[in-house]
Amino acid sequence: MLTFVIVGGGPTGCELAGALAEISRHTLQNDFRSIQPADARIVLVESGDAPLDVYPEPLPQRAAHDLEKLGVEIQTQCRVVEIEPTHVMIRNKTTEEVSRLNTRTVLWAAGVKASPLGAILCEAAGIESDRGGRVPVSPDLSIPGHDAVFVCGDLAQVKMEDGGEVPGLAPAAMQMGTQAAKCIRADLRSKPRPEFRYRDKGSLAVIGRCTAVGQIGSYKAKGFVAWFIWLFIHLMYITLFRNRLLVLMQWGWTFVTHDRSARLITDGANTDISTMEQATGWNADPAMPSTRHLESTSQTGAGGSD
Repeated sequence: MLTFVIVGGGPTGCELAGALAEISRHTLQNDFRSIQPADARIVLVESGDAPLDVYPEPLPQRAAHDLEKLGVEIQTQCRVVEIEPTHVMIRNKTTEEVSRLNTRTVLWAAGVKASPLGAILCEAAGIESDRGGRVPVSPDLSIPGHDAVFVCGDLAQVKMEDGGEVPGLAPAAMQMGTQAAKCIRADLRSKPRPEFRYRDKGSLAVIGRCTAVGQIGSYKAKGFVAWFIWLFIHLMYITLFRNRLLVLMQWGWTFVTHDRSARLITDGANTDISTMEQATGWNADPAMPSTRHLESTSQTGAGGSD
């Protein structure tokens, strides 16, 4: 039950592994007395040579060190070739050996296809989407042949001057939104549209408490410095000083207490409706109030609580 397998060692996978390490060893321990933190096993499967291999050296090595310090097992040069309800099959790319890892929790962080809306737009416009289902766009981010339709964010396939593609990240999506607004304003003023120029503002990946890695321009940050930069940037993007202060206080409380306010406990996917009603008081038929609900109401009064 406490074996987690994360497929993909990119920023999403590494941040997820670090968060799960904290949750399983601190948050769950405080909430559930029967859970032993030592039983938690978090396995990160990466097909490359190291997690976060898109970052320059020595950041991937630092990320791997920080993850292992948190208790995360890292399997590099490996691919998940089969996922079943009770296990996954992992192939080592070097030896071609296939091993089985028992788990009921598999988290996919190795990339996803774009929204089905991309295929719909491409079909309507008579163009082909890329392998990930994204929509190829013109330099001004409009669909070729349809100047009034702009595609932004990770749904757009945008080529850069160096032959690469604009990453599907939030900073890129924000810049695309600004670009679309500039094009609309140019049309209203009967001026030529500007071409989109992506500005790489850097990237950061939080590994755990007080540790992160990142690159901003030519500057490489790691450890507490990178984590503090991440914290500062996210606070600055929050509107209004009051909201920033509130978020900072909430983060501070979570940091000190290891407490996460969100909780969700389910009894299983095949729970019988009658069993659910007995356990929760929820009634499948709104016209027939459940007996437990009536008893609870009579004991506590209208609007009362146990």
